[in-house]
Order: sequence, then structure tokens, then C-alpha cells
Amino acid sequence: MDAYQEEVALLKALSHPLRLAVLEALREGEACVCHLMALFGCRQAYISQQLMVLRSVGLLADRREGMNVYYRVVRPEIYSLIDALHQVAQADPRVSIPEVIPVCTCPRCQRRAGKPFSEGEIGL
Repeated sequence: MDAYQEEVALLKALSHPLRLAVLEALREGEACVCHLMALFGCRQAYISQQLMVLRSVGLLADRREGMNVYYRVVRPEIYSLIDALHQVAQADPRVSIPEVIPVCTCPRCQRRAGKPFSEGEIGL
């Protein structure tokens, strides 16, 4: 039974609706925590908890850019499993991240929306 432990850990990580939604949102590329907060309407701590679980099973990696942390999927083959889940469940809950989320405060959204930088963002 020990041979199945990695698979069980992976399936446990996928067994939360927000974690599945985060993976769907990251299907098209990386996103910062504030994007995910704005997209799902959840607190930063809650989003971070879910990201930590996905990182712990080796699905995500992060990088820091100034004050922002960006997450990306490092095991894109997970989408084959997620797509199979959608087929079995006869569902297609695709989530995509818009280029600019109006309530997002990250430097990328601020630049793309033409808003001035806040004092803490200068030099990023």
C-alpha cells in the first residue's frame, strides 16, 4: 500500500473546490495571490493555505517580484487528470484569469489599467 501514498496525497490535494479552481485559473499561466483573491473573493490567508497544499504535493512553484508572489503550475500533466475528472463528472467549470482585475492591486494590473503606482510599488 505504500506505493500509493504519493497518488493518495495528490488526490487529497485535489479534493478541495478552491484548489481545483486555482489550478484551473493557473491553466493559462501564472498569477499573483492578489489576482486569486480578487477572482475568488477569498481572504489572502485562505488562498495562501490552499496554495501551500498544492505546493506541498509538487504541483505549484512560486516566485517573488517585489511585494508580490506569483504562482505557476510546474506539473502541467495534472490537467490530464483534471480534464478526466470533468468528463467523469460531466462538468466543465473552467476558470480563467482576466488580464486586468479592477480590484487587484498588483503592479501588473495597475500598469495595464493605467493607474499610477502606489508608494510601495515604486522600483518593482
